[in-house]
Amino acid sequence: MHGESGYGLWMLVLLNSAIFIFFAFSFTKPQSKSDWRSLGAFSAFIVALFTEMYGFPLTIYFLSGWLAETFPEINFMAHNNGHLLHTLLGFEGNPHFDPLHIASNVLIILGFILLSAAWSVLHAAQQSRSLATTGWYARCRHPQYVAFIMIMFGFLLQWPTIPTLVMFPILVVIYVRLAKREEQIAISEFGDEYRQYMEEIPTWVPRFNTEPLTTK
Repeated sequence: MHGESGYGLWMLVLLNSAIFIFFAFSFTKPQSKSDWRSLGAFSAFIVALFTEMYGFPLTIYFLSGWLAETFPEINFMAHNNGHLLHTLLGFEGNPHFDPLHIASNVLIILGFILLSAAWSVLHAAQQSRSLATTGWYARCRHPQYVAFIMIMFGFLLQWPTIPTLVMFPILVVIYVRLAKREEQIAISEFGDEYRQYMEEIPTWVPRFNTEPLTTK
């Protein structure tokens, strides 16, 4: 998958995009409009990422003049050299084993684990029409969106591109707005129970103490 001629491989674009979108779909099992919006935003990021990774390296073409002048000895059209942070930060050797790539894989794997765990709790609560306050929902209020952000940031460490760098903050804003909208819906449905939950549980950064929730 990472040979010297690694672009124009549109079948790999389709295959890799489908695999990661399917993973996200299978872990989230979207039901509500918010579920589909969050999955759609993530899917757009994934397609843009793999389009540049295996299809057309727009970022490398856009920066080709500067890259050729700054790193004349490097052929950036060789697929391994598409890991731009590996070169820009002065790492040597196989880019798949540098600290950034390892950190990327850890974030992506942990993100999918969190996504699966969070959504199973959320959907169980939706089916019983109760408030999700167990599992990761006892640590932060929007673990599913934290998971999507972790996965996308992991991919940015591994293969940053101009489109995905532009998309990432936009998608974070989308998730923040979705979270706020969902909180308003939860307040209208659960009232003081959810307000108490909001007082005890942080929005984004998980807490790791063991104090039990007082929310009933």
